[in-house]
Amino acid sequence: MARRPRIGVTGNARRWAPGWWCSWLVLLWVGARPLRISVKHNVHIEELDGLVIGGGSDIAPEHYGGDLNRQVRADPARDELEIAWIQRGLSHNLPILGICRGAQLLNVVLGGNLYGDIRELRRRTHNRPGLMPTKRVELASGSRLQELVERQRLRVNSLHHQAIRDLGEGLRVVARDRDDFVQAVEAEDGRPLLGVQWHPEYLAYLPAQRALFRWLVENADRD
Repeated sequence: MARRPRIGVTGNARRWAPGWWCSWLVLLWVGARPLRISVKHNVHIEELDGLVIGGGSDIAPEHYGGDLNRQVRADPARDELEIAWIQRGLSHNLPILGICRGAQLLNVVLGGNLYGDIRELRRRTHNRPGLMPTKRVELASGSRLQELVERQRLRVNSLHHQAIRDLGEGLRVVARDRDDFVQAVEAEDGRPLLGVQWHPEYLAYLPAQRALFRWLVENADRD
C-alpha cells in the first residue's frame, strides 16, 4: 500500500473542534494522513509533507500593523504557533493551504496586512456568517485555483470579518467577492501556496471544494 502523505493541520486545542474534524475527514478522503497541530498537539516538521493552516479566531493587530485599540477575539498563543509553522513550512518548501484565518496569516507572514473589520466597508454583499455556500466569488482566469476547480465562479461560505488588504511578497489575488475583497491568493512563482477566505472543509461534499485538499495532497506526495 502506498504511503499516505502526512498533512499537519493547525487549529485550536479544544477537544471538539469542528474545523479539525472536518479537515481530518476530507484529508483521509483524498488519501492523506492528517496530523493535528495546536498548543497541545505537538508535531515535528520532519514528520510532515504538507500543511493546512486552519481557520478560527482573529489575528491580533500587532502582527499586521492594525489598530491596537480595536477589540478582537484573539488567541496570542495560537498566533505565535501558526506564524512559526508557516515560517517552517516555507523554509522546508512544504505545500501550504491557508483557510480563512490561515490565508490571512500566510499573507501577514509574507509581509502583507489586513483589514481589521470589513463589515462597515461592505456595499454589495452582506456578512451573514454561515457554513452553507451562499456567497459568490469570481476567480481569476488562468490562475492555478481556476484551473484546479474548473470554474470561473464559485459559491462559498463566509465566516470572516477580517480580510487581506495589502498583499504579502510573492502572492497574487486569484479570487474576489462582489465588494472586491480578496477571497483567494496563490504564489506568483508557482510554489504550492494557496490561501482561501472561505472554509472548504465544511463544503467537502462539493467536488470543487474537495479539489483544494486533493491539490495539497498531490503536491505533498511529490519527491
